[in-house]
Amino acid sequence: MASVQFYLPGVRSSDRRAGPGTPTASFAAHAPDVFRSPIPPRIPVGGVSSTPDHRRAVALLIFCALCWSIAGVFTRLLERAESFEVTFWRSLFCVIGVLAMMAWQGQRQPWRVVRAMGLPGVISGVMWSVMFTCFMLALTRTSTANTMLVSSLSPLLAALLAWLVLGERIRAATWVSIAAALGGIAWMVREGVSAEGVSGMLIALGVPLASAINLVTLKKMHAQVDLAPAVLTGAVLSCLITLPMAWPLSATPRDLAILALLGFVQLALPCMLMVRAARHLAPHEIALIGLLEVVLGPIWAWLGAGEAIGAATIQGGALVLAALALNAWWQNRPAFAR
Repeated sequence: MASVQFYLPGVRSSDRRAGPGTPTASFAAHAPDVFRSPIPPRIPVGGVSSTPDHRRAVALLIFCALCWSIAGVFTRLLERAESFEVTFWRSLFCVIGVLAMMAWQGQRQPWRVVRAMGLPGVISGVMWSVMFTCFMLALTRTSTANTMLVSSLSPLLAALLAWLVLGERIRAATWVSIAAALGGIAWMVREGVSAEGVSGMLIALGVPLASAINLVTLKKMHAQVDLAPAVLTGAVLSCLITLPMAWPLSATPRDLAILALLGFVQLALPCMLMVRAARHLAPHEIALIGLLEVVLGPIWAWLGAGEAIGAATIQGGALVLAALALNAWWQNRPAFAR
């Protein structure tokens, strides 16, 4: 961040200004302690530090990647729903899931919380909607391999944007980790990559760009406002965008059950948790750990649908895991050894 601020333990600056009855304070008061911890001071080199809160946030984000990775295996079980209809129903069930979580946390007037986020909430919500919709739109115009390769640029773009906006300096080891992870993803999908579908690849570029903007917004504004409800805004926008392209709807009851699972478990829960974890992680670190989704996806397809895992997938996945291990190892080294 651009400057170091001081925080009372477990209290955000917005909560100190707001009374206990205000939307922001009410929503934050019911969040688990790990998510209401003070934002750690900015570390001069690398933008992140290894603290108990940081390690818990990393573990939480790994769980988020695990949830995100189940999309492929479950969409293979759909009977009739496809393309934009899948995105519409997932987003709709995500809306329901986020509203349920907010109600469980004691927030009975979600739209007041959404309004309380102000402009940062609008920016974050729009970025969520771009991520929810652009990936599926890109798949209609280019190959899955091209889409995955372009989407994997997220850690690089997040690191560059954090450097420009937040002034975070990125360690050399982190750049090596990002390069190795990108190389691993490229190796995994190399057989399907082609020069065709340039328009689809440009649309797919919206996913890492939106992700980078969203992560930097989350990191910059967490001290002032709770941006978790922005997931709700993004899901609502995604529904409105994809419904005209999905009409007429054709999902069967079986499809709706699967899509409800994806909306709750693959979108609502991990996205809300990621927002909470983001206050303890640097933007590029979140994006880097998020690449586990690409590694875990083929494993779920093998376990759940019997799909063979090719040698390139294993090799590329191992390289991604090695990159994450390198970043984690370097980050946990004593400061004097860096």
